[in-house]
Amino acid sequence: MAVANKLLKNFAVFIDGKGYAGNIKEAQLPALTLVTEDFRAGGMDASVKVEMGQESLECSVTLSEFDQLALAQWGVGEGYQVPLVFKGALESLDGSVESVHVAMRGKVVSMSPSAWTPGSEATIKLDLNLTTYRYEQNGVVIHDIDIPNMKRVIGSIDRLAEQRAALGIGGSALGVLDQAADVIRSVNRVRNALGGL
Repeated sequence: MAVANKLLKNFAVFIDGKGYAGNIKEAQLPALTLVTEDFRAGGMDASVKVEMGQESLECSVTLSEFDQLALAQWGVGEGYQVPLVFKGALESLDGSVESVHVAMRGKVVSMSPSAWTPGSEATIKLDLNLTTYRYEQNGVVIHDIDIPNMKRVIGSIDRLAEQRAALGIGGSALGVLDQAADVIRSVNRVRNALGGL
C-alpha cells in the first residue's frame, strides 16, 4: 500500500527571472474554478449546471525580503506581464522525488505589507491576476491555460480548440504582449544604466 505519496517538501519562487529561495514565506497557486449556470427547460426534472467559462486566475506570493525588483512590479502599465515561476519538490515515503514547475504571467494587482513591529519579522504579499498558467509535474503538462488566446489544455486535450475553430480565432495575442514587455524591460534597463534618464 502506498502511503505518504508526493508530499510537498520544499519550493522556490522566481519573479521576473530572479530567484527568492531563502526569502519566500508562502506561494499560493491559483484556484481553478469553472463558471456554471443552472439550466432547466421543459421536460427536465431538475436543473443541470452548464459551464460558461472559468473564473479569473489569481495567485499570490509572500516575501520576507523587501526586494526593490519585486516591489517595482506593482503599478506597471498595461501590456506588461510579470513572469512568475513556482518550483516544488514532491517526495514520497519510498524516497522518490518528483518536480513541479508552474509558469505564470500576470499583473500585480495588490501589494500588502504586514505591520512593522520591533523584533518581529515583516513580510510583503503580492497578489497577481494571471493571463497564463502552466502546471507541469514530473515533466508532464497537466494544465496549460492561456486566457488571451482562449486556450485551456487539460492533460493533452485543448478543451477550447473546437470553440476557437468555430469562431475563426487564431494567432497569438499574448505573443504580442510578451514582445512589448521585453521591449519595456530593455528600455528600463538602459535607463537605469544611464542613471534614470
